[in-house]
Amino acid sequence: MSRLFTPARIGSAEIPNRFIMAPMTRSRADDVGVPSDLVATYYAQRAGAGLIISEGVFPSAMGKGYVRTPGIETDAQVAAWKQVTEAVHADGGRIFMQIMHCGRISHPSLLPEGALPVAPSAIKPAGQTWTATGQVDFVTPRALSLAEIAEVIADYRAATRRALAAGFDGVELHAASGYLPEQFLSSGSNTREDAYGGSIEGRARFVLEVLDAMVAEAGTGRVGIKISPEMNYNDIVDENPQETYAYLVDHLAGRGLAYLHVALFGTKVDYHALLRARFEGVYLAGGGLDAASAEAMLEAARADAVVFGSSFLANPDLPERIRQGAPLNAPDHTTYFTPGEKGYVDYPFMSGTDGSGPSS
Repeated sequence: MSRLFTPARIGSAEIPNRFIMAPMTRSRADDVGVPSDLVATYYAQRAGAGLIISEGVFPSAMGKGYVRTPGIETDAQVAAWKQVTEAVHADGGRIFMQIMHCGRISHPSLLPEGALPVAPSAIKPAGQTWTATGQVDFVTPRALSLAEIAEVIADYRAATRRALAAGFDGVELHAASGYLPEQFLSSGSNTREDAYGGSIEGRARFVLEVLDAMVAEAGTGRVGIKISPEMNYNDIVDENPQETYAYLVDHLAGRGLAYLHVALFGTKVDYHALLRARFEGVYLAGGGLDAASAEAMLEAARADAVVFGSSFLANPDLPERIRQGAPLNAPDHTTYFTPGEKGYVDYPFMSGTDGSGPSS
C-alpha cells in the first residue's frame, strides 16, 4: 500500500493519510478581514486531506500585507472562521490556522490610519504588494521598539487563543516567505544591535519567543512552524542560511511542537537532509511535489507527511484522484487572488462525486 494513504499522528491530531494541504493565500475576505461565505465551502471541499493548513491569517490589523486577506483579531472574524472549521469537521477533516504577520511586506493603505509597516529594522524591501488599487511599491518600514516586540508576541498568543475558539485543531507560525518572523531571523533585514539582532541567537529570539507564546496558549502538539530556507521571497536574504536554520531547528527541541514544515523551492542545498535529523518531531516536506516525488520522500523516511499546494487548489479531491490514477485539473493562475467563485470553489470533482466535498 502506498505510504501516502497510511494514517499518522501530527501532534494531537490523528490523520487518515499523509496528504497535507499547503497554506495558500486566496484573497476571499472582505476589507476588514472577515472571510466570505465561500471560504467554508472551499475548505470543506478539500477535507479529504490528512490535514489542511489554512491560508495566512493576520494576528492583528498591523500584520496585514495584502488586499482581501483574512484576520483573526475581531469577533466577526472568529465567527466567520468558526463556520469554516465546522464545515471541515462535518466532512471529517482536520484544519490548522496559519498565523501570518507580514511585517514590512505591506503598505500604509492596508494598515490602520495609514500607518507605516513595522519590521525589525527600517530597511525597505524591493518589490510591490497588492492593494485595492493594484500593485504598489513597498515603503520603508518603521523599526519595532522592544516594548512593541513584546506587544506583537502577545498578538500571536491572542490570535492562537482566538483560532482555537474558532474551532481550529491547531495553529502554524508562518516563519517563511519574507514575513515578520523571517525578517527577524535573516541578517539582510535585521540589523538590530539589541537582544533581537546581531548574532544568530539574537535574530532567532523573536521566532522562538513567538512559538513559546503560542504553545503556552494552545498546549503541546497543537502548534507547528513553517520555514523555507533560501526561498528569498519578498527580498529576504541571509548571509549564512545553513548555519541560521540549523541553529533555529536545533532550538525547536523541547517545545512540544506538532510539526516542522519545510518548503523548498530550487535551493542548491538539501535542507531536508540538513534539518530532518535535527528535529525530534513530525517533519512535513513541501515545495513542488507530485505523487511520485512525494511517495519517494516518504519511502526514504525524508518526511513523515507531504505538502501539496496548487494541485490541492485545483483538485478538491486530490487524494482520491491520486489513489485512482485519475487526471488532475490544471490550476487557473489568473484567479488565485480574485474575489468570487471562479477558480475557487468551481473546480470539478471526479465523475460520480457530488461536489459537496470528500470525506476522510
